[in-house]
Amino acid sequence: MKTQQLIINDIQAFDISSEIKEVQIAFNQLSYSHVPVKKEGVYVGCISETDAHCFESTQVLRSFQYALEPFFVRDNANWLDILEAFALNQCNIMPVLNVSNKYLGYYELSDIMNLFNDTPFLNEAGGIIVVEKGIREYSFSEICQIVESNDAKVLGVFISKMGAETIQITVKIGHTGMNAIVQTFRRYDYDVISHHEEDIFIDGLKQRSDYLDKYLNI
Repeated sequence: MKTQQLIINDIQAFDISSEIKEVQIAFNQLSYSHVPVKKEGVYVGCISETDAHCFESTQVLRSFQYALEPFFVRDNANWLDILEAFALNQCNIMPVLNVSNKYLGYYELSDIMNLFNDTPFLNEAGGIIVVEKGIREYSFSEICQIVESNDAKVLGVFISKMGAETIQITVKIGHTGMNAIVQTFRRYDYDVISHHEEDIFIDGLKQRSDYLDKYLNI
């Protein structure tokens, strides 16, 4: 689905000369974190609900132009870039501009999240493995090769945590040979952070075997 089909234009950008009271009233009627603002017909940024309710209602937006947050996406942006913009700006509304910086409307966070929900990473049955390795030692191609060498399909892979020295990668795979994949990751010196029933069962058997060996050696 093209993201342009999700652009909503029922909220017009407030002019920079609008009174704060108008913006406050709009926020009282909406569930959005921000609303867009324009100056001489050109988008200049968004004002947050928190800021709007802190300002004197009789003042105009121009007096608080310094508080406007200039985030937006282009109308040709892909949904992952749009989702990233939402995350970076901690908002639930994202203004959309064309190449001429004309305000076209906005995206709602829930609509973009629904695109993510429709991806195989979420809606295909599978298992999750989280592995960790040195930040200079991991390789996406190696991770995929480990999964595929065990006759499994990679449904998605992304960096889920990054530290100064180590990095964690979350991998979703089909329910095929999970334990074999886990053991292969370990042979390639990846620490497996996630817990797996098959793996726990095998560890339990190993512990029992160790206890039996100790008993027999008494």
